[in-house]
Amino acid sequence: MIPLAIAFTPNYFVQAATLLRSVLDASPNGRFRVVCLLSEELPDRMKDKLAWLDEERLSLEFIPLKGRLEGIYIDPRYTEAASLRLLLPELLPELDRIIYLDCDIIVRQDLARLWNETDLGDNYLGAVYEAAIEGQAERFRALGCDPARYFNSGFLLMNLAQMREENVSEKLLEVCRVPYLEFPDQDALNQVCQGRVLPLSPLYNSIRTFFIPKYKQDFVRQYNEKLWHRVQREATIHYTGGKPWDLFTVQFGAWWRTYDRLPGEIKAEWRPGKMARFWKFYRTPLGRVLDALRAIKQLKAR
Repeated sequence: MIPLAIAFTPNYFVQAATLLRSVLDASPNGRFRVVCLLSEELPDRMKDKLAWLDEERLSLEFIPLKGRLEGIYIDPRYTEAASLRLLLPELLPELDRIIYLDCDIIVRQDLARLWNETDLGDNYLGAVYEAAIEGQAERFRALGCDPARYFNSGFLLMNLAQMREENVSEKLLEVCRVPYLEFPDQDALNQVCQGRVLPLSPLYNSIRTFFIPKYKQDFVRQYNEKLWHRVQREATIHYTGGKPWDLFTVQFGAWWRTYDRLPGEIKAEWRPGKMARFWKFYRTPLGRVLDALRAIKQLKAR
């Protein structure tokens, strides 16, 4: 089984289930051991329902970690769960590698293929570089990072064995004790792991700006035009910034189409807001026309 790690709280249960549904859809031959890192206790009924996604292809385990990050800075915009990935090398001493995913992701690339074909060597991580946009390069340099090599930490292929050997978790936690990092765990990973990161294709973790025509030139400068077009069609979508359950954001329909495939018992754990009503309209003939016009507008802007 391919080991995956995700971290979430009970109020992100449906988002975690939607992520796992997309993993199964994108990797039809993959079987996964899913390690769920919990900063709050998850009710047993939710644990049971998560297994119903596919009892043959998913093996789930839950690790309660409340209080394990005492002493490090947790930005008020995020929960403690966001930083639990830093503990993975020590939490899972039996594993040499793992794939970590944020829960605001829809996977559209085969993770089994990535797992089987990627050799990390002595790198700590495999990750996708962000393609800095205007205003970001200065912040990255202030962190001591090369703007062209700053990566997003929402999708990581982690070399747990190498990280354990060099005490990387301890170094990361020490960096996270300061209160001035804008994205604490991500900035810490970039500072500590720089020079030991294997670049992955942006197809494995396309952040919000990768889908916005305004930022196409920034993307092409980092990657190339051909990859830009592939990203629009087939890349894994990482909803950095606005979330599709809150806003009409990039690749809005991709998240809701995956959510629609969840069992009713999982959906019952969540009360969707106004975006669920908008999604119903979005699927009507008029909604499809408006979406087509929006797409044409974006094409003209490229």
